Amino acid sequence: MGIILFVTLLYLNLNACTINTDTVANSDELYQYRTIHNPEGIGKFYLGREIAKVMGHEGAGWLERPSRIYQEKPQNAIENLNLKSTDIVADIGAGTGYFTFRISPLVSEGKVFAVDVQPQMLDLINFVTNEENITNVETVLGEVDNPNLLPSSVDIALLVDAYHEFEYPREMMLGIVKGLKPGGRVILLEYRGENPMIMIKGLHKMTEKQVKKEMKAVGLVWQDTKYFLPQQHFLVFKKTEISS
Repeated sequence: MGIILFVTLLYLNLNACTINTDTVANSDELYQYRTIHNPEGIGKFYLGREIAKVMGHEGAGWLERPSRIYQEKPQNAIENLNLKSTDIVADIGAGTGYFTFRISPLVSEGKVFAVDVQPQMLDLINFVTNEENITNVETVLGEVDNPNLLPSSVDIALLVDAYHEFEYPREMMLGIVKGLKPGGRVILLEYRGENPMIMIKGLHKMTEKQVKKEMKAVGLVWQDTKYFLPQQHFLVFKKTEISS
């Protein structure tokens, strides 16, 4: 995995590309906007929650920090995904591929779709897949309101510390639900907003209550919340036959 960090640090010197949001089709009446708001946020609110600013690809090195192994226990999270070798997993907001590359060996007969809206992140993932000859990882360039998943193509959608930054959370989640097979699962890891002792900026944490509210709004059914991780919720939701 060291090659990811090496390439990440080199890549931070490259110029950023601008994500084009001019043609986004959305239902803006779902959102509220405020000119006076938390400086950590974008001034846009959904179901009472201000949306956090995106951590750009310039912060990719933070995603690969060695301390993450004991601060967040990612291997424990992966073990609790209960993966089958044939599963198709969408790593939404894949970033540098931190989870993608840890999951791919476990779905040897399946696939991991690494979805991100930042081409720079996908370039990093593509570099590693080519260098390491990984054949079951495919990158997907998402849009700010669409993960660009094929309908009913995914068993599990994993969102690790990503959902709270979605500029169009409802549209993105509807796209994810559409991409799930019937009975498919959405699993969110989010820093626990109930705990002020977790030293993460406020808008980059979410309460269990808020996550449940927002997932219910797109037809997902809550299955379980686990608390085995040091700082994050592990929330499991399911797509039913009638989920839209």
